[in-house]
Amino acid sequence: MSVKYDTIISLVLVNYLKECGIRTYASETWVLKETIIQKLLVFERKILSRIFGPTKENQIWRVKTNEELDKLIKHKNIINYIKAQILSWFGHVQRMPDTRTVQEDI
Repeated sequence: MSVKYDTIISLVLVNYLKECGIRTYASETWVLKETIIQKLLVFERKILSRIFGPTKENQIWRVKTNEELDKLIKHKNIINYIKAQILSWFGHVQRMPDTRTVQEDI
């Protein structure tokens, strides 16, 4: 039973990572407005709730809170990932020669 459960969790994680890759494609060029940030965080919480599932307390099942999910992912969220991508892209553009079209636009 443990192997089957681990396989299911692995598949769910792979799907989550694929979905995050799709959701963050070209994110280094995004302008992060508050509405976009909130929508991305809601999306991430929905996916994480499915991955980690409910918690059983006193013979009653309940959904994990956002604080519990935050602890499970060690305070790393999709917004931090996107901001790191933006900084990485900015550094890449800064190292380009001034004659490049991208450098002229900035």
